[in-house]
Amino acid sequence: MFHHSHPYEPYFPEGATKLIVGTLPPPRFTVGQFKEGDVDFCYGSISGLLWPVLDRIFELKLDYETTESAIEQRKAFLKSRGIGICDIVASCQRTKIDASDLGMENIELRDLIGFLKKYKRIDTLLFTGGNSKNGPEYFFRKHLKECNLKLELLTNEIPRIHQFQLPDDEEATATRTIKTISLTAPSGAANRAIGSMELYKHLKNKNPEFNTIDFRVLQYKKFF
Repeated sequence: MFHHSHPYEPYFPEGATKLIVGTLPPPRFTVGQFKEGDVDFCYGSISGLLWPVLDRIFELKLDYETTESAIEQRKAFLKSRGIGICDIVASCQRTKIDASDLGMENIELRDLIGFLKKYKRIDTLLFTGGNSKNGPEYFFRKHLKECNLKLELLTNEIPRIHQFQLPDDEEATATRTIKTISLTAPSGAANRAIGSMELYKHLKNKNPEFNTIDFRVLQYKKFF
């Protein structure tokens, strides 16, 4: 089996208040085999849509190439907005070498609660996917259960929003509220789900040129 380990350490710029939480980059990033247009950084796959969507929202004029300057562009943006990245999966094994979340086996999770206790200004988690099996929210729920914590639903509309109370000390005499937003995944695989949403159909009917990237831009803009 292929040992698919996360190639990047969590990224916490000073003063971060938001944290992007996904699963794992494609296996080729683990072994350093990049395609043209890949960036050697979190969410750097040329097939991924997170950076193109953020590029449009914030007019970043990002480079899409395997260079140090492309990495620094993304880090500079994250620092300027107080956004960190800490994917929840540390490693897994795969029988089939692809990027499917469902294909992950023998999964090891990162101690995300431990990081949240260390970085005390973080009050929002931005999941790059929902509660479907092996998605970031799915794993986070499992992680919370192990810590005797649970999510409280705030809104059931997409993107679903929850919150939980995080003890800030061992005696749990003080807590802080952390909100989670389960964004529509920035992957091509999510396009079918977007196409079935009533809001998307409504917007598409009003403007036939409207597409799934436009939909993500509208959604992500509210939370980034």
